[in-house]
Amino acid sequence: MNQKERLVIAGVLLLVALMVCFDLLTDSKEGVMIWHLLFEGMIALVALVGVFYVLRGSYELKHRLEKEINDFTAFKQEAELWREESKKYIQGLALAIDQQLSKWHLTVAEKEVAFLLLKGLSLKEVAEVRNTSEKTARVQSLAIYSKSGLSGRSELSAFFLEDLLVPSEIATKNEELNLNK
Repeated sequence: MNQKERLVIAGVLLLVALMVCFDLLTDSKEGVMIWHLLFEGMIALVALVGVFYVLRGSYELKHRLEKEINDFTAFKQEAELWREESKKYIQGLALAIDQQLSKWHLTVAEKEVAFLLLKGLSLKEVAEVRNTSEKTARVQSLAIYSKSGLSGRSELSAFFLEDLLVPSEIATKNEELNLNK
């Protein structure tokens, strides 16, 4: 339910409560039985509770949305900072990977497929990105594995990324240093 719908519902409930209150006033002047007045009073009260409930939900939703926007903005800023700080390393890694792919005598198309596979794309996704058939992507990936002497995607990824993983003892020391700052 969007904000406009919530406001319409709250407005209708408020109008109902006001109309019932007006009816209560006129009924009480006419000497209507007490049970009738109590029943109509309950209707007005329920309508007012509904107004409060809808407006409170709208208020909470607005604040949750603001918090999510702030969190997302902070995440975006952190990601951008990381990208900027690591740009030279990523470019160096991409260049090193490209040099190794050249050593394996991969064609330009096979290099492109290798990079897409390293990014984690499926063969179907590789085919879509390259505007080829899935069969072509599969054949090119098999050529990559054959020329490199690797058995598949996981070995291809491990060949380039295995040494990037920080050993647990180094990671623990880095965490300790960060906590002591």
